[in-house]
Amino acid sequence: MPNFIEGEVLLIDKPLTWTSFDAVNKLKYALQRSTGVKKIKVGHAGTLDPLASGLLIVCTGKKTKIIESIQGLKKEYTGIIQLGATTASYDLETEPENFQDTSHLVEEQLRQAAKEMEGEVDQLPPIFSAKKIDGKRAYNLARAGKTPEMKTKRISIHSFEIEKIEGAEIHFRIACSKGTYIRSIAHDFGKKIGVGGYLKALRRTKIGEFNVATAMTIDEASSYI
Repeated sequence: MPNFIEGEVLLIDKPLTWTSFDAVNKLKYALQRSTGVKKIKVGHAGTLDPLASGLLIVCTGKKTKIIESIQGLKKEYTGIIQLGATTASYDLETEPENFQDTSHLVEEQLRQAAKEMEGEVDQLPPIFSAKKIDGKRAYNLARAGKTPEMKTKRISIHSFEIEKIEGAEIHFRIACSKGTYIRSIAHDFGKKIGVGGYLKALRRTKIGEFNVATAMTIDEASSYI
């Protein structure tokens, strides 16, 4: 039998629109109800944006001590980059703009651009991100109409594979290091191609050897608890 107070690791398939904190709070409430313990440690290893689905690792009890080590593991994502426009948030949180023609693009050009983006790079996070600028979240400043000054961070793109091309939609699989913003990769890819781009869909499939294929839905996890 699982011992959530002593410590367990739960693999959750986070649904779209939920924040990572929504998922943790739901499971924490279920744990409090099932164990009768009000003060129980629950945390997650790596935030997923509300517009992303997929693997969220939730740790309870003494297992929360390994969260930092899990966060440092390699991540894998699948998703869609929409070419031919940009957004201020680099995803669909804000409206597409700066529309450009994509009819001249060819598959070889797109695959070559993806290959050239692999390796270590100094990535600029989106202004609509949770990065703290002078003690304030960048996304709060951006939503208030301000332009936070972002600093680059060295990250690694281990692989950037194009799995399918449907018109101006690029279906990809990316393996990367901790702290990588896939939204920024989408934006940079569109810039490299010369027509702009933004992240249309995102799903986290792996963290280290943990795989979303073995993850539970939030409802399943609540019942399991």
